[in-house]
Amino acid sequence: MRGWRFTVDAPTLIVFVGCVVLLLGGASVSPNFLTTTYLLQQLQIASFLGILAAGAMLVIVLGQIDLSLPWTITGAAIITTSLGGTDYALLQAVAIPAGLGFGALIGLINGIMVARLRIPSMVWTLAMNAMLLGGAVFWTGGHKPRGQVPRVTTSLALGHTLSVPNAFLTWLAVSAFALWLLRGTAFGRFLYAIGNNEKAVFLAGVRVSRVVIGAFVLAGLASAFVGELLAGYANQAYQGMGTPYLMPTVAAVVIGGTSILGGRGSYAGTFAGALFITLLLSVLSVLQMPEAVRQILFGAIILVMLVVDGLRRRRGTA
Repeated sequence: MRGWRFTVDAPTLIVFVGCVVLLLGGASVSPNFLTTTYLLQQLQIASFLGILAAGAMLVIVLGQIDLSLPWTITGAAIITTSLGGTDYALLQAVAIPAGLGFGALIGLINGIMVARLRIPSMVWTLAMNAMLLGGAVFWTGGHKPRGQVPRVTTSLALGHTLSVPNAFLTWLAVSAFALWLLRGTAFGRFLYAIGNNEKAVFLAGVRVSRVVIGAFVLAGLASAFVGELLAGYANQAYQGMGTPYLMPTVAAVVIGGTSILGGRGSYAGTFAGALFITLLLSVLSVLQMPEAVRQILFGAIILVMLVVDGLRRRRGTA
């Protein structure tokens, strides 16, 4: 395996500068923005979005998208807490693996349908999200899910190690894995290559379908893992707990420079994007902006990045 190194490109640097601007702007409204307590709290909150963005980036680099993220999160949380709340030690022991297995299974199904049957990912994963929503309502009867959150997920979501949130340390571990996967393995190089020219990669002898399926499985695992962490953070699972994360996750990926059309992007940019979106939400919350404004901003961010990416591609082919 060839060596690789961590680099920060211009888009990533701009996003990091944007984070600093948000902090300074927030400090002008509330002095708490620059306190250690506030910064650690924001890192804790950003960790959930950052892990989701890591999984989503793998799919977006392919030129695909996973819109089943909201109810994969919710479904994994419901399964984990339901098993964790039983009176049987064996079921309690498999609560976390079962939740992760659920996410991997959803990712596997998504990947097979997109890679083998050539169904557009946007259409299939949106339909999958609707089916998961219906399944969750059927399972719970439309009521608040019952169960108990495993102690491990509570510790990861709310605990601290040397005053640093465990959630942030977990995000750093996921980030290290994502960097290695994207820059240090053939799988990562194939992701970028497929995003640029899938036909050429196929003709080169690469098993494209396996790479695509693998990316969706990892995205499903990331969503399920965050579902378990969010259950630990809230000390419960609840209907629609993943719904607020879809647009911020996509925005975090694309604002960091990853092309929504595939083939380009760095995880450092995605990491910075997750921090930026978290700080932006915090500033909007302090300013008491309504939810409608937040959704408009997320949509605008994605649209602007689409336009910028389109201009780059036109310039590159001119």
